[in-house]
Amino acid sequence: MTLELPDTEWRRVSPKYIVVDLVGTLIGGAVVVGATSIAPAVSGVTWLWVIPAALAVGFVVLLAFTPRRVRAIGYQLRADDLLFRKGIMFQRFVAVPYGRMQLVDVNRGPLARAVGLSELKFVTAAAATAVTIPGLPEAEAEELRDRLVELAESRRAGL
Repeated sequence: MTLELPDTEWRRVSPKYIVVDLVGTLIGGAVVVGATSIAPAVSGVTWLWVIPAALAVGFVVLLAFTPRRVRAIGYQLRADDLLFRKGIMFQRFVAVPYGRMQLVDVNRGPLARAVGLSELKFVTAAAATAVTIPGLPEAEAEELRDRLVELAESRRAGL
């Protein structure tokens, strides 16, 4: 089941984010597989090679699903809140009321910055509703941050 709302369109992250996610997963996978390969290489116990091999297969599957996972990330600016979604099999939908936003932050990691992307993070008093929207073009992230801060201030004034 998916959450599709009438008369609304999901805004998606940049397709360039696929590259950032792929490279990050590749680096993480290489580190994990390399670290788990130390024990069988040092000990000479051949059945221990099953662990890094299984992890390598898992990372290859994760890499194969990365483009679809990135396409599943989206958000909507609605009248009273921002709705964020992500996930393929385990979908997560978070609605964050504008008046509850306490912090709106733009971050740029080295990989994302190299392709001109940013991530927008906003936090409320409830830790469960902290949302990070990755893969936004830098200008869009700045514009969205300013808009969310403006909306948050106007909604809090009414409290």
